[in-house]
Amino acid sequence: MSDLDQMYQQIILDASRERHGEGYLEHADGESFQVNTTCGDQATMRVVLSEDGKRFEHVAWEGQGCSISQASLSIMHDLIDGHSIEDFDQLYAAFRNMMDSRGVEIDDDVADLLDDASAFQGVSKFPMRVKCALLGWMALRDATDQALHHHS
Repeated sequence: MSDLDQMYQQIILDASRERHGEGYLEHADGESFQVNTTCGDQATMRVVLSEDGKRFEHVAWEGQGCSISQASLSIMHDLIDGHSIEDFDQLYAAFRNMMDSRGVEIDDDVADLLDDASAFQGVSKFPMRVKCALLGWMALRDATDQALHHHS
């Protein structure tokens, strides 16, 4: 295993243990429960948007599953909490493209944008694990769409 692969593996393991953003969020504007039927990973994402509906005021998740799904939720939380929906849209597209790449190396600009989420690049080589990494992102996309609908 290369030094870079070991570093990425350590980022994922650390994030799955630290579980940033985990907890229950009352009075959410949007909520989504997602299950990976292949392996049983689960995630519930709750969001509260700013009054103007353009920023994440609060984001929280509850979940269980493998280290990949839990780490992805934790890292995603750190990337988007307090940021704009527009920022999330850009991150979501970049992460989704990376997961669909089947292990093709991402360029430096995408790696910079994704920050620690770029550690999941190696996961994209394994189609069964891609679903684990995407679980929280799909939950956040759905919860955000619900919250935006709630605000309109």
